[in-house]
Amino acid sequence: MTSPILDSRPRAASAARRAAVEAAAHRIRRNALFMGEVQGQGYVGQALGAADILACLYADQLRFRPEDPQWEGRDRFLLSTGHYAIGLYAALAEAGIIPIEELETYGSDNSRLPMSGMSTYTPGMEISGGSLGHGLTIAVGLALGLRHRGNPARIVNFLSDGELDEGSTWEAAMGAAHHRLGRLTAVVDINALQADGATAGVLRTEPVGDKWAACGWRVFRVDGNDVGALLEAFDAAFSEAGDDGGAGEGAPAVILCDTKVGRGVPLLEQREKAHFMRIEEHEWSICVEQLEEGRAAREGQKHQEEQA
Repeated sequence: MTSPILDSRPRAASAARRAAVEAAAHRIRRNALFMGEVQGQGYVGQALGAADILACLYADQLRFRPEDPQWEGRDRFLLSTGHYAIGLYAALAEAGIIPIEELETYGSDNSRLPMSGMSTYTPGMEISGGSLGHGLTIAVGLALGLRHRGNPARIVNFLSDGELDEGSTWEAAMGAAHHRLGRLTAVVDINALQADGATAGVLRTEPVGDKWAACGWRVFRVDGNDVGALLEAFDAAFSEAGDDGGAGEGAPAVILCDTKVGRGVPLLEQREKAHFMRIEEHEWSICVEQLEEGRAAREGQKHQEEQA
């Protein structure tokens, strides 16, 4: 049985829209490398792999006010995987929620940007993540609370494929469908790697789409490093939320994103031990060069295609 994928999607995103998000993703990757160099180590591979997802959300999809991170009408983005904070900080800086100059304090004493996300420190950080398996349960409670208050904000919960090992994730998945939380969207980074090794070797979760569907969720599975595919999936997930005239009481949605750890930097993509990376001092400049070379190559290819 193949993973169920919903096909009723809107038109493909425009070229200009894709280009804007791709540019944001590039800056998020560049800023993540900058932060990683401050400490010489960190969860850089996850930040690079998830950059396209974060760019789609913060440069195109989420409703927020940079000058007022606590605005009641904002969409809520919950980073269940607290160690991905390096990527989220880069996205928050891209969105104007935190000053880009502050990124140089990443992981330092008295910084508002600790290595694992904490809501008490960082503007735009909704929860303190890192104790895996808790994010989706918090998202369910938050969605119920917002519904009771008549707040139409959307809730996006970002979790990892390794987090699907946790039973509490599946309890929350069943609860969300039971309560018809149509404004809740789960985003799963399927990079096939976790702290103890390959995800499939720790605990096999495939066919993961079938499992979400069995819990009552609308399921999308895309290449998580393809901005066009991501935008289509987010458009569909958000536009189809709620089938009752706007009260948000439809089926929740999950977007399963197949990503590559270290995406955009071949030196890091090829690392065998990539969950937490220690990168030599001389390698950081190589990483930046490879990132920029990849960007230039893609731009050159696009230009040739346009001229053809």
